[in-house]
Amino acid sequence: MTTPIVRIHRSPSEIDAADWDALLALQPAPSPFMRHAYLAALDASASASPASGWTPQFVTLWRGKQLMAACPLYIKDHSYGEYVFDWAWANAYEQHGLAYYPKAVCAVPFTPVPGTRLLARDAESRALLAQALVAWCKEEELSSLHLLFGADEDIAACSEAGLMLRHTVQFHWDNADWPSFDAFLASLAHDKRKKIRQERRKVHDAGVSFRWSRGTDIRAADWDFFYRCYARTYREHGNPPYLNRDFFHRMAAAMPEAWLLFIAEREGKPIASSLIALSAGPGGADDSPAPRIAYGRYWGALERVDCLHFEACYYQPLQWCIEHGVRRFEGGAQGEHKMARALMPVRTTSAHWLAHPAFADAVERFLEREGAGIENYLDHLGERSPFRHTAPE
Repeated sequence: MTTPIVRIHRSPSEIDAADWDALLALQPAPSPFMRHAYLAALDASASASPASGWTPQFVTLWRGKQLMAACPLYIKDHSYGEYVFDWAWANAYEQHGLAYYPKAVCAVPFTPVPGTRLLARDAESRALLAQALVAWCKEEELSSLHLLFGADEDIAACSEAGLMLRHTVQFHWDNADWPSFDAFLASLAHDKRKKIRQERRKVHDAGVSFRWSRGTDIRAADWDFFYRCYARTYREHGNPPYLNRDFFHRMAAAMPEAWLLFIAEREGKPIASSLIALSAGPGGADDSPAPRIAYGRYWGALERVDCLHFEACYYQPLQWCIEHGVRRFEGGAQGEHKMARALMPVRTTSAHWLAHPAFADAVERFLEREGAGIENYLDHLGERSPFRHTAPE
């Protein structure tokens, strides 16, 4: 058997898109965010590029001419856009006169969506890729390596390679084959059901209605309007948007089938929007008529309407998922309030390697304490299920 060769790529465009996507299709937990077109659009639009502090160093593993494994890797000089927070680690390094940045991150920029990060043809290739990442970080004298929101097989390979594990909590909704949104509501406890109906009524009574478009049916004007909403919401919080308009232009051109857009209107005028990503899940294509997974991603509004955020980001997408047989809706990072909308807690995992032995020991002890806290938190949340415990009234 030929010896595997590791190659470093300064841009995802250096890797053949068909080879990358064929490897992605073999994974147990693919997502549209790991498609070559998505990662290439982040780079080409300069949304995630050296100019924004995300320097690509994509890694591939080859046996002869066959691509055996691959992953996105970025060199970071900050920790923005990651959603697994290590600011305290960086501060501790600084207080001891050490440099935490640059560091290496194996992740999809700005995208806290669990899924495969180490694309591989088999477990052996995945393990070799994880080992190659650590070896390369040592050679480059980087402070650390972080694989974020990995799938189970990624975490196993990273743990075997000596990385430490860190757990966080997200909130996901699973479809129990409800025939309608009302049937879904009937499965909830009385107070949760009442609250959702009240919130939806407020939006309806404000004269707001919704329309949705998927794929190539999303018009250029709708994409423009969505971006106005998205950018405004970021700026209202004092930050520039992570993603620029060119990125979404590239999404509309390269992978339109992966997007579902909701637009809120009042008196015929658009006032808000939310953008949802769609995936067929293992063994399917993202342009499948019945996607299996939906991901709540971006939203924004030009006018303030009470409860409009809940309607645009949860109730409209959940209703669409029920009507179209989508199995799961992932609500993104954090947000305990999502449980009131029947999104249930799910453990997510990242893996971390630190070059400095003393800091690695300190972080390992911290992660043990944090991990115990996460388990207690999950137990606590499990006692607060929004679902009723008796038959519907």
